[in-house]
Amino acid sequence: MSFEFDTLKVQAGYEASQHNNAVSVPIYQTAAFTLGDSYRADRLFSFSEEDPIYTRLSNPTVDVLEKRIAALHGAAGAIALASGMAAVSYTLLNVAGKGGHILTTARLYGGTVDSFGHLLPDLGIQIDIVENPDDTEEFRKKLTPDTKAIFIESLTNPFATIPDFEVIAQIAHSHKIPLIVDNTLATPYLFNPFTYGADIVVYSATKAFSGHGNVIAGVVVESGKFNYDNGNFPHFEKPLWFLRDGQGKERSILQVFPDIPFTGRLRAVHLNYLGAALSPFDAYLVLLGLETISERVDKQVSNTRAVLQYLEKTEYVSWVRYPYAEGNPYKILADRYFPKGAGSVLSFGFRGTDEQKRKFLASTKIFGYQANIGDARSLIINPAETTHVELTQEQRELVGLGSETIRLSLGLESAADLIADLEQAFIVAFELGTAVEDEENE
Repeated sequence: MSFEFDTLKVQAGYEASQHNNAVSVPIYQTAAFTLGDSYRADRLFSFSEEDPIYTRLSNPTVDVLEKRIAALHGAAGAIALASGMAAVSYTLLNVAGKGGHILTTARLYGGTVDSFGHLLPDLGIQIDIVENPDDTEEFRKKLTPDTKAIFIESLTNPFATIPDFEVIAQIAHSHKIPLIVDNTLATPYLFNPFTYGADIVVYSATKAFSGHGNVIAGVVVESGKFNYDNGNFPHFEKPLWFLRDGQGKERSILQVFPDIPFTGRLRAVHLNYLGAALSPFDAYLVLLGLETISERVDKQVSNTRAVLQYLEKTEYVSWVRYPYAEGNPYKILADRYFPKGAGSVLSFGFRGTDEQKRKFLASTKIFGYQANIGDARSLIINPAETTHVELTQEQRELVGLGSETIRLSLGLESAADLIADLEQAFIVAFELGTAVEDEENE
């Protein structure tokens, strides 16, 4: 049978009969697994059997999560990691090998941008920035013989801009390189990048993927369709001693993991040696959150639309950025790629002084002042001074991030209560401003 998303999110990747008939996925809280005997050990260490050996590399609880995520995307494989930044970093290290260029934009999470400026160049990986991602021809013009991948976000943080995925995928494939998409804000429920040509998808599962603000996790998913045997990725073709078969013959990543070369290499090399393993308990928490992703995200999108309508009418706001805001240039792309909704993150310009903005942020009672997104609770932040503080002034100008920007992440509360909370916080902030002006005029 072919199952739909809502069935897969609850049941994919799990057979109760293989786990003592437990209805809920058990937490295998163990460091290691018995090898049985030396004959079985030979099979395990030569990759002839896939059973777990050590939880840093694989664990039954984590394995269910990985299989479920792959099924939700119709993908060949997935690997769960200890954080979203581990997912991004390992992915770029894996695709770049010993060096080369990654082509990307400044419309990224601040931590990702900072790693591009400080970590990856120290490891021999250079980053090229497309200054205007809306002009897809800039991607083509920036490609070089050393470019190993194009990396973009599906819905960008904090302004929810949308790239033209199909065009950018075609550009990447014409150069025989993969398109990597960070799909954190969209979640697989709202958008499946593989449908539109992506080859690798990464997530911070900390966000709406799990949705309850109680776990740090990351995910890398691969389509299984990209050809890493095209001459651009020699590190996938090189025979390696630790991948030798039962007869001691060295084999390459492509030989050992023909169906999942990207996540296979990421597990065998980066997870193995750098060690950002997701714990079984954290995998269990992500599985629990994933079971309600459709219902949660639908409600969050609904709340976002309601708050958007309020913000567009209030005198305290100078602009609102969201694909369905009035006059937003990304509405056409949103209709094409995000028919279920364009996520639950929006930003607006605060029309007031810096002190009034600080008072506003301090006066919300429902919105939590936090640097997370995608939570069941509604959150508020000033990204220029917090989540995107790593961006240089030039990078902020590229993405249009000013100090007046306030970002909302809409949760599951009553939309009416959320709007009332913003309204009372605006009143408090601007009453303060009036009092200060009166004192100065006296």
